Amino acid sequence: MQRLWRGLIGAMNGGQGPSEDDPVAARAAMVERQLRARGIADERVLGAILAVPREAFVPERHRRSAHADDALPIEAGQTISQPYIVGRMTELLHVAVGDRVLDVGTGSGYQAAVLAELGCRVVSLERIPELADSARVRLAELGYGDRVEVRTADGSLGDPAGAPWRGILVAAAAPAIPEALRLQLDPDGGRMVLPVGGRDRQDLISVERRDDEWVETNDGPVMFVPLIGAEGFEPGV
Repeated sequence: MQRLWRGLIGAMNGGQGPSEDDPVAARAAMVERQLRARGIADERVLGAILAVPREAFVPERHRRSAHADDALPIEAGQTISQPYIVGRMTELLHVAVGDRVLDVGTGSGYQAAVLAELGCRVVSLERIPELADSARVRLAELGYGDRVEVRTADGSLGDPAGAPWRGILVAAAAPAIPEALRLQLDPDGGRMVLPVGGRDRQDLISVERRDDEWVETNDGPVMFVPLIGAEGFEPGV
């Protein structure tokens, strides 16, 4: 759930940026300095990330770093992705209002909230029950409960009963593109975005399905926690 990106720190308030005591201003600076300035151009994506209160998805002990240019730890040894990578993965997915999207790796629920803010109907899969439970409550409290359904499941297998999916976003690294997820894409232009590679380094891959053809595009190196499951990594290996 993270990406190792650095650079482009704007001069604001003496180089420190807005205080986390003003999360709205901090969020606006995050969008301008970390996303727009790095080339994320989809105004709908930028608006959704501006609207979602990232600080609500970060553990209390890390709240003052909620809008930093970093992935941050959450419960159960997982992470909330760096703001840039959330924006980039969302932009690559090319979703529209009303699209049905499968979100693999709920974590704190932040990515699911961004997709919901874009008007998507989201099913979010999380293998760790306590993370799924807390994300479900958090999303409901923030008003996303009617657009996001959180389930405890092996995300590497997707949700075949709900297929075809217009979009699939995987926020954990797979050793190869899971065949189950590939086959659950909408054959009329469904898209999937996921990191693929080893445990220590991956590439961010976009997959577009056209009937029985899948076109893959590499967006560059990333680093995520591993996708654990039948079509992912084995635990602890």
